[in-house]
Amino acid sequence: MGKTIRFGVSLDLDLLTKFDDLCEERSYQTRSEAIRDLIRNALVQKEWEDEGLETIGVLSLVYDHHQSDLSQKLTEIQHQALDAIVTSMHIHLDHHNCLEVLILRGPGKDIKDTSQKLTSTKGVKHGRLSLTTTGKEII
Repeated sequence: MGKTIRFGVSLDLDLLTKFDDLCEERSYQTRSEAIRDLIRNALVQKEWEDEGLETIGVLSLVYDHHQSDLSQKLTEIQHQALDAIVTSMHIHLDHHNCLEVLILRGPGKDIKDTSQKLTSTKGVKHGRLSLTTTGKEII
């Protein structure tokens, strides 16, 4: 980690009050910790935009496993993306619904494309992709 630098920030009092409330709500011990997280999140977001960089994704899918051929379709899409899928976990939520969680790694474009194919498959009730990076470029 590099040398720590102190700097000042000018804010409207109402904005600072809301920021302090957010810091308390999220259990930050100091404003500096919260600001560091905000900066890191902005840097991660910037890395996501470069679809050629290695990205890590967590995809969650909720679906009714009784839907005709849905499990087979999802499995076929996953087999087409063997290079991107690191692991998966399948959970039975109730008699009808399942949760599938996939960890993906690779170029951002590949992860986004695979996630979109899975999420848009007829019968998937909900899908959400959460992206991050390997953190190589983030301090």
